[in-house]
Amino acid sequence: MEETRKLVQTEGLDLVTFGQRLRHARRARGLTLAELGERVGRTPSVLSLIENGRREPRLSLVEQLATALSVPVPDLLKKQPPSRRAQLEIALEQAQRDPSYAALGLPPLRVGVRVPTDVLEHLVAVAAELRAQRSKPTATPEEARAANAALRSAMRERDNYFPEIERAAGEALASAGYSGGALSQGMLLSVVSKHGFSVRFVPDLPRSVRSLTDLRSHRIYVKQEPVGGHSPRAVILQALGHFLVGHDTPRDFADFLRQRVEANYFAAAMLIPERAATAFLRSAMDRRDLAVEDLVDLFSVSYEMAAHRVTNLITHHLGVPCHFVKNDASGIIYKAYQNDGVVFPADVTGAIEGQRMCRKWSGRQVFSAPDRFSPHCQYSDTPSGTYFCVAQVDPRADAAQRGFAITLGVPFEHSRWFRGRETTIRTQSRCPDGECCQRAPLSLAERWEGMAWPSARAHSHILSALPAGSFPGVDDVDTYEFLERHAAD
Repeated sequence: MEETRKLVQTEGLDLVTFGQRLRHARRARGLTLAELGERVGRTPSVLSLIENGRREPRLSLVEQLATALSVPVPDLLKKQPPSRRAQLEIALEQAQRDPSYAALGLPPLRVGVRVPTDVLEHLVAVAAELRAQRSKPTATPEEARAANAALRSAMRERDNYFPEIERAAGEALASAGYSGGALSQGMLLSVVSKHGFSVRFVPDLPRSVRSLTDLRSHRIYVKQEPVGGHSPRAVILQALGHFLVGHDTPRDFADFLRQRVEANYFAAAMLIPERAATAFLRSAMDRRDLAVEDLVDLFSVSYEMAAHRVTNLITHHLGVPCHFVKNDASGIIYKAYQNDGVVFPADVTGAIEGQRMCRKWSGRQVFSAPDRFSPHCQYSDTPSGTYFCVAQVDPRADAAQRGFAITLGVPFEHSRWFRGRETTIRTQSRCPDGECCQRAPLSLAERWEGMAWPSARAHSHILSALPAGSFPGVDDVDTYEFLERHAAD
């Protein structure tokens, strides 16, 4: 039992950093590997493997080493390198394992004590730039849309259900003693703390990020107010999710996009836990009273998150296919998902984002409803079938921009499970391929065709080229200056 406890306490140890700290402490005391080995009863070769990050020590050996070197155990286990030199050596070793560096075909460079620190600075900077150039996310909107289409296809194949993320969220909640209901701020901070992080609310977060994590001090910096429609709770959990589901620096834009979807999924799975939400949805289905707004009230989340979470669970657990759309007042689609056969407008690459949905669909009709902040229910006859849809403008969206409509829809035969199924509103849509609403009526076209010259508003989030870098759109200078300002707090 004692041995098991020791193994558990060294799990997750950064072996390279630990080795650097051990070597630093040994050299500071003028000891050779052989001399230190005599003190702890280990051969020099074993200690060499540990110092080079190739063998994980048991806690008992860590304690022996700390005693032999007169260093507190916590100092040896710190996650920060002992010096700038050590930090550079670690960075160079990691760089040489990166595919972009390996592709050069150069022999491994062993860094000895005679290599000047300024040379290491130079090599690390060159390696970082090489990685940025070779692995930067896609810089063209066409490739970004193709990556989006591929990811959406992968989501559809698994019914938008990610069991590995559900498990990670469930384990994180269990570690904090979650028992049900909305996730409180206190319990959220407890989850974060149990995974070695702390949260700092700051007013000066860089504009290009929704959160910023200092990996040296394990602090997650966020704003107190919502960011881009995400509540502070969601933003914190998105940041934590990157680490609990095992993300590394994105290799390309497709990888960045996948990680973003998974981090958002993790946050939703924490705020609307699978077991509690599924039981609630199943009970509502038995009563034929399924409604997104009930999840909003029960778990204190946005309408968009609740609707998206329904797509995660309703097919996998209840056997109900569905679709989800987020669009603005002009019908431009920002997000969409379907596994129920509905046909969204798409470009030649299969991309949906940036396309304009039919005027007859509920996501457009809700903006002209008497109360667009209440659920708008309707049946829509389309070339791919008849669908029951519930749309609502998320009341947490920016009122100045008229907000975004969130739609959850299901095939007609599944409408019997939903609240609002008695609606008499029914529309017919022949979009995206038939003559429907994409062309003006003939009389109107004859009067105005060739006589109008609009100045279009560009949807820059969809059409512009993506900035380079591992995290698209993030200003590295701003983030580094921010971390430097707050490092001493």
